[in-house]
Amino acid sequence: MSILNIEIKAQCDQPDRIRNILREHHADFKGTDHQIDTYFDVPEGRLKLRQGTIENNLIFYKRNNQSGPKASNINLVPAEHPDKLLTLLDNALNTKVVVDKQREIYFIENVKFHIDTVKDLGNFIEIEAIDEDGTIGEERLRDQCQKYLKLFEISNDQLISYSYSDMLLQAAE
Repeated sequence: MSILNIEIKAQCDQPDRIRNILREHHADFKGTDHQIDTYFDVPEGRLKLRQGTIENNLIFYKRNNQSGPKASNINLVPAEHPDKLLTLLDNALNTKVVVDKQREIYFIENVKFHIDTVKDLGNFIEIEAIDEDGTIGEERLRDQCQKYLKLFEISNDQLISYSYSDMLLQAAE
């Protein structure tokens, strides 16, 4: 299944303030997920296996590193046997990096919000405007991201252009 996703990632020094704003806007809290994302060596794009208490998926995507709203075309497949899949992928492709995080998951309509605490990196907020079936369109998704950037008062200097995996790899060098 291919999904169009516009995403914003930013440093989050005040997660309680973000939680309060989400509650005030009647966001649907799905829970806190302890997620282990294992990224594999692939010739292009990113391939990761997400193992969590809520979400277990094999995910492939291509996205440019840029601050502000970023477009991704995502292929996502539920992972019924994540431990076996991890072994298979590690044997076939080799593990590139592992991201360990606690993720609070919220929704308002088609917009997904993550308040993340990433091991060795800190706290972040992610805003993902999602079009699963091609009925919303990229322009509307970008408008939704801008709306929540303003609502959360996220400044340009808080925006993150890289994935957590890239940030961990850079820190390791």
